[in-house]
Amino acid sequence: MTDLLTYLTYRAGAGIFGALPEPIIRRLGRWAGRLYWLWDRERRAMAIRHMGRVLGRSDMRKVERAAREVFSAYGRYWAETLWFRPRREKAVRSRVTLTGLEHLRAAQESGRPIVAALPHMGNWELAGTLSEDAGVRITAVAEALANRRLAQWFIGLRARLGIHVVLAEGLSTMRALQNDMMEGRVIALVADRNIGGRGVEVEFFGERTALPAGPAVLAIRNDAVLLPVVSYFKRGAGHRVMVLPPIEDPGPEDRDRMVSITQQLANRYEDMIREAPTQWHLVQPNWPSDHDFLQRRGGDA
Repeated sequence: MTDLLTYLTYRAGAGIFGALPEPIIRRLGRWAGRLYWLWDRERRAMAIRHMGRVLGRSDMRKVERAAREVFSAYGRYWAETLWFRPRREKAVRSRVTLTGLEHLRAAQESGRPIVAALPHMGNWELAGTLSEDAGVRITAVAEALANRRLAQWFIGLRARLGIHVVLAEGLSTMRALQNDMMEGRVIALVADRNIGGRGVEVEFFGERTALPAGPAVLAIRNDAVLLPVVSYFKRGAGHRVMVLPPIEDPGPEDRDRMVSITQQLANRYEDMIREAPTQWHLVQPNWPSDHDFLQRRGGDA
């Protein structure tokens, strides 16, 4: 019953947001994010910890202001995603700017498969509307939610954006991605948070943690070009998408090849996030010390 209620709540939200003009839904989304900041103490604590990593902890008032803005950006992300309809694609695309296209073109000309690795920045999903302009077809991986109705609905939402979704369901996921790569599709992975498996241990904002192994594994197994990509919100309507130079593969002679590739990616993510920290809406535990913090906090409650 709870799963059904959750599904119906998202569908109702999409119906409401879809009926409103874009400037209004952006404002409503930001306000909804601020209300969420007040309601969810655990994620609020995580946002403050993560902003402290990015900005430093010498001015905690600044850090808390930034963390509140993270929730506003998160609300905007959801509002825009629920508002989008295929009939609005042309208008959305007209307000998206793309830089670094030469890196994508070079990868295409090489004839090698392409993997794009992104952080949780801005609205990375609306970047899918650029696929036709960029001359690519996109496949993304999504978490396999226990709520199957909701998972299938999210797949439909992303299909509207021109994104084919593969659910993260074990070994079959890797096979499906490799098949799509062989068909010339770009594999897009949001990979700044490890949600399953052991991951690859790297240093990320001054602390050791595990990031997903997927980007490095796909790049190594398929001799793929690994391109870091980021999407930022513009101040008003619109988005700015950047494709960065490819990650350097040290080759099979490097015994720590996986770590080297993933550490380079972590370094690029740091640069991307520092450019617009409050657009990094990762508000879940992401470092071992985050889990320790929550355990201590729970014990103190």
